Amino acid sequence: MNTDRKQRQEEIGKQIVDIAFQLHKKLGPGLLESVYEKCFCYELKKRGFSFVTQKKVPIIYDEIVFEEGLRLDLLVEDLVIVELKAQENYHPVWEAQLLSYLRLTGMELGYIINFTVSLIKDGIKRMKLSS
Repeated sequence: MNTDRKQRQEEIGKQIVDIAFQLHKKLGPGLLESVYEKCFCYELKKRGFSFVTQKKVPIIYDEIVFEEGLRLDLLVEDLVIVELKAQENYHPVWEAQLLSYLRLTGMELGYIINFTVSLIKDGIKRMKLSS
Protein backbone atom coordinates (compact mmCIF):
# COMPACT_ATOMS: atom_id res chain seq x y z
CA MET A 1 0.00 0.00 0.00
CA ASN A 2 1.34 3.41 -0.86
CA THR A 3 2.16 6.07 1.70
CA ASP A 4 -0.65 8.44 0.64
CA ARG A 5 -3.24 5.69 1.13
CA LYS A 6 -1.84 4.82 4.57
CA GLN A 7 -1.85 8.46 5.60
CA ARG A 8 -5.45 8.82 4.40
CA GLN A 9 -6.43 5.73 6.42
CA GLU A 10 -4.86 7.22 9.53
CA GLU A 11 -6.64 10.56 9.00
CA ILE A 12 -9.96 8.76 8.61
CA GLY A 13 -9.22 6.65 11.70
CA LYS A 14 -8.59 9.76 13.81
CA GLN A 15 -11.88 11.27 12.67
CA ILE A 16 -13.76 8.03 13.36
CA VAL A 17 -12.44 7.97 16.92
CA ASP A 18 -13.26 11.66 17.37
CA ILE A 19 -16.81 11.10 16.14
CA ALA A 20 -17.22 8.20 18.58
CA PHE A 21 -16.07 10.42 21.45
CA GLN A 22 -18.40 13.26 20.40
CA LEU A 23 -21.44 11.01 20.06
CA HIS A 24 -20.81 9.26 23.36
CA LYS A 25 -20.34 12.59 25.10
CA LYS A 26 -23.59 14.01 23.68
CA LEU A 27 -25.79 10.90 23.65
CA GLY A 28 -24.26 8.64 26.29
CA PRO A 29 -24.69 4.86 26.40
CA GLY A 30 -27.95 2.94 26.26
CA LEU A 31 -29.50 3.86 22.90
CA LEU A 32 -30.21 1.58 19.96
CA GLU A 33 -27.41 0.81 17.52
CA SER A 34 -29.52 2.35 14.72
CA VAL A 35 -29.51 5.72 16.53
CA TYR A 36 -25.73 5.70 16.84
CA GLU A 37 -25.40 4.67 13.19
CA LYS A 38 -27.61 7.54 11.98
CA CYS A 39 -25.74 10.07 14.11
CA PHE A 40 -22.36 8.61 13.08
CA CYS A 41 -23.31 8.97 9.41
CA TYR A 42 -24.49 12.51 10.01
CA GLU A 43 -21.10 13.37 11.52
CA LEU A 44 -19.22 11.69 8.65
CA LYS A 45 -21.26 13.68 6.14
CA LYS A 46 -20.66 16.95 8.05
CA ARG A 47 -16.93 16.25 7.86
CA GLY A 48 -17.02 15.60 4.13
CA PHE A 49 -16.45 11.84 4.12
CA SER A 50 -17.99 9.48 1.62
CA PHE A 51 -19.37 6.29 3.12
CA VAL A 52 -21.70 3.38 2.50
CA THR A 53 -23.94 1.87 5.18
CA GLN A 54 -24.91 -1.78 5.41
CA LYS A 55 -22.58 -2.60 2.50
CA LYS A 56 -23.20 -6.11 1.17
CA VAL A 57 -20.02 -7.98 0.35
CA PRO A 58 -20.20 -11.34 -1.42
CA ILE A 59 -18.10 -14.22 -0.17
CA ILE A 60 -16.45 -16.39 -2.79
CA TYR A 61 -15.33 -19.88 -1.90
CA ASP A 62 -13.99 -22.05 -4.68
CA GLU A 63 -16.80 -21.85 -7.25
CA ILE A 64 -19.52 -20.87 -4.80
CA VAL A 65 -20.59 -17.25 -4.44
CA PHE A 66 -22.62 -16.16 -1.41
CA GLU A 67 -24.12 -12.87 -2.55
CA GLU A 68 -25.28 -11.91 0.94
CA GLY A 69 -22.13 -13.25 2.56
CA LEU A 70 -21.59 -10.35 4.90
CA ARG A 71 -22.76 -6.86 5.59
CA LEU A 72 -20.52 -4.05 6.80
CA ASP A 73 -22.07 -1.45 9.09
CA LEU A 74 -20.00 1.34 7.54
CA LEU A 75 -17.34 1.54 4.87
CA VAL A 76 -15.70 4.97 4.98
CA GLU A 77 -13.94 6.33 1.88
CA ASP A 78 -13.56 2.75 0.59
CA LEU A 79 -10.68 2.47 3.08
CA VAL A 80 -11.90 1.85 6.63
CA ILE A 81 -14.53 -0.54 8.00
CA VAL A 82 -16.51 0.54 11.07
CA GLU A 83 -18.65 -1.91 13.01
CA LEU A 84 -20.99 -0.17 15.44
CA LYS A 85 -22.34 -1.91 18.53
CA ALA A 86 -24.68 -1.03 21.37
CA GLN A 87 -24.24 -4.10 23.55
CA GLU A 88 -23.78 -4.35 27.28
CA ASN A 89 -21.41 -7.31 27.04
CA TYR A 90 -18.35 -7.32 24.80
CA HIS A 91 -18.15 -10.36 22.54
CA PRO A 92 -14.70 -11.52 21.37
CA VAL A 93 -16.36 -12.88 18.21
CA TRP A 94 -16.69 -9.26 17.05
CA GLU A 95 -12.91 -9.13 16.63
CA ALA A 96 -12.90 -12.37 14.64
CA GLN A 97 -15.69 -11.01 12.44
CA LEU A 98 -13.88 -7.74 11.79
CA LEU A 99 -10.66 -9.56 10.92
CA SER A 100 -12.64 -11.73 8.48
CA TYR A 101 -14.26 -8.62 6.99
CA LEU A 102 -10.84 -7.04 6.50
CA ARG A 103 -9.42 -10.15 4.84
CA LEU A 104 -12.43 -10.73 2.60
CA THR A 105 -12.62 -7.11 1.42
CA GLY A 106 -8.90 -6.47 1.08
CA MET A 107 -9.15 -3.57 3.53
CA GLU A 108 -6.47 -3.06 6.13
CA LEU A 109 -8.03 -0.93 8.87
CA GLY A 110 -11.21 -1.38 10.86
CA TYR A 111 -12.83 -0.29 14.10
CA ILE A 112 -15.31 -1.87 16.46
CA ILE A 113 -17.13 0.85 18.39
CA ASN A 114 -19.41 -0.20 21.22
CA PHE A 115 -21.36 2.72 22.67
CA THR A 116 -22.75 0.84 25.68
CA VAL A 117 -19.78 1.58 27.94
CA SER A 118 -19.16 4.13 30.70
CA LEU A 119 -15.99 5.42 29.02
CA ILE A 120 -15.96 5.36 25.22
CA LYS A 121 -12.22 4.70 25.16
CA ASP A 122 -13.10 1.26 26.55
CA GLY A 123 -15.55 0.71 23.69
CA ILE A 124 -13.18 1.37 20.78
CA LYS A 125 -11.12 -1.44 19.28
CA ARG A 126 -8.82 -0.62 16.35
CA MET A 127 -7.75 -3.56 14.21
CA LYS A 128 -5.27 -3.58 11.37
CA LEU A 129 -4.15 -6.26 8.96
CA SER A 130 -0.49 -6.26 7.98
CA SER A 131 0.17 -5.57 4.33
